[in-house]
Parts: sequence; structure tokens; C-alpha cells
Amino acid sequence: MISSNQAFDQFVSEHRWAVLTALRSGGSPVSSVVAYACEDDSLVISTPGGTFKRRLLEADSRCNLCVISNSEPFNFVAIEGKASIETQNIKASTIAVFENIADTGYEMPGDLDGWLTEQKRVILRVAVERVHGVIR
Repeated sequence: MISSNQAFDQFVSEHRWAVLTALRSGGSPVSSVVAYACEDDSLVISTPGGTFKRRLLEADSRCNLCVISNSEPFNFVAIEGKASIETQNIKASTIAVFENIADTGYEMPGDLDGWLTEQKRVILRVAVERVHGVIR
């Protein structure tokens, strides 16, 4: 569970896309659309190791992950927290992200281990500190 609010927790569990916002060194925000998965009381994002978001979160772990609905009304749940960067034992979390987006046309690479190595993939794990949102 990421929230004590059951509606928020269910919303995050049922959706797959979010906007991740991290902070530049000067404090200005940078956002990108990401796929995620829930793992217990945290959220995980798989990304190539050299991405801007990874470098930003390495310097300042504070972030916001805004989970959005796929159609109107555009409900959302925003998760504020801190992201850690995992480079080891990331296969299970990567599979969880692929499973969460399975019905969108994205397929897990056949040689997942090779793909993880080739792309220098990392897992961004968001530890939840505050949750808020609007569900109509």
C-alpha cells in the first residue's frame, strides 16, 4: 500500500502511466512520462542508466510521481517522495513494470538480461512520503 486512502491506493494499483518530476540543481522542475509498478509501499520505474532523470535524482532524490488516468475525467494521484537508484538485482522490478504495461503493446525483451546490461538499466524506487490527489 502506498496510501492509507484506499481509493488512492486502488487508483495507483490500477494505472500504469505517471509523470515523474525531479529538480535541477537550480531548483527548477523537469518532468517526463514514465511507466511504473507498485512494489509493497514503494513505486518502481525502469530507465536507462544515462538518463537526465537518473542524474537529477542522484543529485537530489526529492521527486513527485503523478499517476494519471487514461481518459476523462482526468483523475490523478500525486506521490511525493525520495527516489533511490538501484543498479543491482533489478530484474524482478523491471519485470513488474513490463507486466504493468503489458496490455499497451510494450513487450518485454526476449533477452531481458542482455537488454538490462546493454541499456545499463536502473530502477528508480520512490519511497512514499506524502500522497494526495483527485478522484471524481
